[in-house]
Amino acid sequence: MSTEHRLSSTRSTSRERIYATIGAVLMWLSLGLQFYLSIALSLDRGLSLWVGIARYFGYFTILTNFLVALAFTVPLVQPRSRWGRFFSHPSVRSAIALYIIVVGIAYSLLLRHIWNPQGWQLVADRMLHDVSPILYVVFWFLFVPKAALQWRDLPKWLIYPLVYLVVALIRGAIFNWYPYPFLEANKLGYPQVFLNVVMLFVGFCVVGAVLIGIARSFRSEKTLT
Repeated sequence: MSTEHRLSSTRSTSRERIYATIGAVLMWLSLGLQFYLSIALSLDRGLSLWVGIARYFGYFTILTNFLVALAFTVPLVQPRSRWGRFFSHPSVRSAIALYIIVVGIAYSLLLRHIWNPQGWQLVADRMLHDVSPILYVVFWFLFVPKAALQWRDLPKWLIYPLVYLVVALIRGAIFNWYPYPFLEANKLGYPQVFLNVVMLFVGFCVVGAVLIGIARSFRSEKTLT
């Protein structure tokens, strides 16, 4: 490896670490802010602390933003650990890109118009649904190696949202609480909820296919050069 190539690689790694540090700080602050707001709201409604915590972690948005925060943080602080290697894997980082893109798109299409957050809730809302997807997708484009991504990665990427939806529906049936209006089987009925879930999975598949297609185009360009 030439000296020039080593210097270029070092600069790229340094830029990635700086970007990831900024991303990690923003994500943890946003998650902490939303946690405080969610718990305060739950207590104001007469719910217990534990119910508030359970509902906070019941949202796909929250869980996915935790994945984004971990993807920024763990490779920085423990790059050689098992979890550091896991969150550095291109397929894992690409899966998280898929999830956070769907968070942003689904929120804009299905949820943004049904409420009007104010004050700090507006800040948390914008950070978790708008800033986070943009921040992480830019990270994916700039720093995540894409050559090894394959079409067979897509089914594996769908496991997390599938498990989430199954758990959300079971929990909703037991506790009569659903995190999102389009999952409210007690109001919509299971046939409509099933249709909504199918449409969501079509969205996951389309976005995932686009990411893999982009990755393959990157690989083709490198092959040509």
